[in-house]
Amino acid sequence: MQSNEFRPTLVVLAAATLLTGVAYPLLVTGVAQLVFPAQANGSPIMAAGQTKGLAWIAQPLVGPHYFVGRPGTQAVVRDGGLLAASGGSNLGPRNPQLRTTVEQRLSELRKQFPLAAQISPPPLWLATASASGLDPQIPLDAALWQVPDVAAARHLSTGEVRELVMQHVAAPPWASVDGPVVTVLPLDVALDALAARH
Repeated sequence: MQSNEFRPTLVVLAAATLLTGVAYPLLVTGVAQLVFPAQANGSPIMAAGQTKGLAWIAQPLVGPHYFVGRPGTQAVVRDGGLLAASGGSNLGPRNPQLRTTVEQRLSELRKQFPLAAQISPPPLWLATASASGLDPQIPLDAALWQVPDVAAARHLSTGEVRELVMQHVAAPPWASVDGPVVTVLPLDVALDALAARH
C-alpha cells in the first residue's frame, strides 16, 4: 500500500469503528431505554422493592412453599444484583448417566411433593433440564401437579392456588411444548402476595 493510500484507509477504518462500534450501539440502547425500558433491562420482576429475577430467565425461589421449574443452570440473586449463567445442563440421550439423573430427580420430586405424588407420578418436564438450563416456563400440567403440596405448605385451599396458576397461563413461546405454559417466577411472586393477604 502506498503512503498516499494509508491515511484515507485509517480515516475510513476510524469512521466505520466509531459509527458501527460506538454511535449505533448507543443509539439502539438509547431508543430501547426510551421506548421499551423494562424489556431493555431484561424484564425484571419486582416485589417489595426488590428484583426477584427476570421474566425470561429461570430464577427459582427456594422452599417447599414455592412452585419449581425445570432443573438447570439458573439465575441467582446475590447482594441485590441478578447473576445469570447459561450453559448446557442436560445430558445427551445416549449418555448412560441420563437415566440415573432423571430417576434421582423424580425421586426428589416425590419427596418434595408427596401429596401430588400420591395422585400421579411427577411430570418428566420437572426432571429433565433444557439445553440452556434457563427456561422460565413449564407446561401447565407440570404446574397444576404441584398445587396440592404448595397449597398445604401455604395453608391455602387447593382451589385458590389452582386459580392463581390459571391466571398465569400463557401460550407456549416455543414449538416443543404442546399446550399452554406457566412462567414460574411470576407465579411464585403472586403466591407470596396471595399468602400475605390471608
